[in-house]
Amino acid sequence: MIHFRTDNEIELLRQAALLVGKTLGEVGKHIRPGVRTIDLDKLAEEFIRDHGATPAFKGYEGFPGSLCISVNEQVVHGIPGNYELRDGDIVSIDCGTVLNGYVGDSAYTFCCGEVPEEVRLLLKRTKESLYKGIEVAVAGNRVGDIGYAVQSHVEQFGYGVVRELVGHGVGRKMHEDPQVPNYGKRGTGVKLNEGMVLAIEPMITLGKKEIVQERDGWTITTRDRKPAAHFEHDIAVRHGKAEILSSFEWAEAVENNK
Repeated sequence: MIHFRTDNEIELLRQAALLVGKTLGEVGKHIRPGVRTIDLDKLAEEFIRDHGATPAFKGYEGFPGSLCISVNEQVVHGIPGNYELRDGDIVSIDCGTVLNGYVGDSAYTFCCGEVPEEVRLLLKRTKESLYKGIEVAVAGNRVGDIGYAVQSHVEQFGYGVVRELVGHGVGRKMHEDPQVPNYGKRGTGVKLNEGMVLAIEPMITLGKKEIVQERDGWTITTRDRKPAAHFEHDIAVRHGKAEILSSFEWAEAVENNK
């Protein structure tokens, strides 16, 4: 079932999503060699709770963390633990909040120290593909238009587009209809209408698109062990131009100051 949100509901979703953006920025300040991912997770949980919200991920279907922290070849759903970040790592931070009964869900991939140029380009182009998808996420278009925009942008560079994991609707629950794949054909799939709220989240690999699930039951890794990037925004479908509810403002400020 697809929900159509009122302007008041969209404002509440924006508040939850902006708190995610602030949390990503706060976590980003502490990404450096030697820091354990579990310590980033604790910092995020405290920050979220201090702002009157709860972590959407913690306990979700048994997930133990407040963040999904996925390093290098880990695509998504990495469990925070004792791994110490190293110079040259890339770190996807996926965060969710529940604030006033509505969910915010956004992700950003950070560099830790000096990252190889080809990996920096993967991050840059994956983020670009997110905005390409958002450009066509307007009333009257279809879900396939979003997937096509993401896929056509990144595949020109020889990157892989993960098929098994997709974006989704977001509202009172973290995962709502419709599913939003990062690949597809223009003019196909669910029609986009005013008031739909979507989490668009390209998951793009430097190598092949195939993935595996690790033995922990959560972590998704590229089969060829090449790096993967992940960026995610919450958007409201509007006529003419999508409305971005989340923000990378704080994450990008951290990056620009390093």
